[in-house]
Amino acid sequence: MDKGLEADKGLEADKGLEADKGLAAARAKMQQAGVNAAAIDVFSHYYGELKDGATGLIPEDTISPLTEVDRLDAVEIDPKVAQDAFAQTVVIKLNGGLGTSMGLDKAKSLLPVTDGKTFLDLICEQVLAARQEHGVRLPLLLMNSFRTQQDTLDALQAHPDIAVEGLPLDFLQNQEPKLRTDDLTPVEWPADPSLEWCPPGHGDIYTALQASGILDQLLDQGYRYASVSNGDNLGAAPDAELAGWFAASGAPYAAELCRRTAADRKGGHLAVRTSDGRLILRDTAQTPTDEMHHFTDEHRHPYFHTNNLWFDLQVVKDTLVERDSVLGLPLIRNTKTVDPTDADSPEVYQIETAMGAAIEVFEGATAIVVDRARFLPVKTTNDLLLIRSDAYELDDASRLRLAVEQAPLVDLDTDHYKKLGGFEERIPQPLSLRDAESLTIEGDWRFAGSATATGQARLSGGGSVPDGARISADGLE
Repeated sequence: MDKGLEADKGLEADKGLEADKGLAAARAKMQQAGVNAAAIDVFSHYYGELKDGATGLIPEDTISPLTEVDRLDAVEIDPKVAQDAFAQTVVIKLNGGLGTSMGLDKAKSLLPVTDGKTFLDLICEQVLAARQEHGVRLPLLLMNSFRTQQDTLDALQAHPDIAVEGLPLDFLQNQEPKLRTDDLTPVEWPADPSLEWCPPGHGDIYTALQASGILDQLLDQGYRYASVSNGDNLGAAPDAELAGWFAASGAPYAAELCRRTAADRKGGHLAVRTSDGRLILRDTAQTPTDEMHHFTDEHRHPYFHTNNLWFDLQVVKDTLVERDSVLGLPLIRNTKTVDPTDADSPEVYQIETAMGAAIEVFEGATAIVVDRARFLPVKTTNDLLLIRSDAYELDDASRLRLAVEQAPLVDLDTDHYKKLGGFEERIPQPLSLRDAESLTIEGDWRFAGSATATGQARLSGGGSVPDGARISADGLE
């Protein structure tokens, strides 16, 4: 045998042995931490994919664009069907995120939005309003992470009426070890051992529901449908009409979509997999770098995925049982440093999945185009400034509604406003944006109070903004 070939084979065998040791170490670490056995099995499945070189990439030539989708405003829904479906619906909010991109160390849902009310306050008020309007129990369940659970449960004590007898208020997202990119072993970081762990993405919702026993509890109490959305999306309020549409469709699973604009080029989209005709979800991290121009083309892929989902609880349970808890969602390999604030700390892989990717698992899964009002996420301080402004109003059901024809675009200097601390120090009060098309702030500007932006408002350079000032395209007036 050629000595070079023999050496290559020996190297591959060594790597395989290292990876096997890495998986054994990761499983032992999870068992010691009390992670559920089903979650460990799911992690092991994805570890195997990672070891085999899976990247989770979805090339453009393996899909075709999704161009024809039903619109909710064009569908007739029987009010009786809607009422019956809503009575069997549970609202689930993803609440595991810390908002680290904004410098937070607690659940983003605990941030104040308007009138001193937080995202969590408004979510509770939306659920209570829907219960009263439709006369249904409508449980609220939060999927918390080990970093958000306690603060969130403490905050929920201000809403004693939100609990539904016989059901908990939350369930816990699983955790898994971050893996070194050089040898796939669990990373060690004695400076802060909590940073050795990460959540497995929101695709963990299915495993977590099953492992917690809550999936069975819901079914035993007569619930059939789940309406799931991000905790930072106040647009995704409980909706009886959508529940009726989903029940009448007979689909096991559905995704809410919105029409894409130039501002939505980074959002994930649905497509049709050419090999089997199944609907699939493709996110940025799953797109080859040299094909991002296809991904961001809002004309080629005209609808974006809102991460508002509906699924049949019984079908999900049956499928999990059939597949031994492993739905087989596509892998997302996320490369980061073990300490996100230290670029010199060891590079790690975080094995993740997206809950919306489950659309490819269920035969007959579908999608519906909804009004843009159902998509109002807060990912940056730009978004936070906008929803805190008078461009939005709260209606009687605590839903945020756009008070102007089109939401203005906000672009804040990331050097000074990206982190919440710097943002709130510089802009301590809500701004008036009703007469603005956009607001761009370049440099370090500090507001003494409120201010009014008009037209294509812009501030450049840096300085102080007096209370009650007006900002236009020419700067301070």
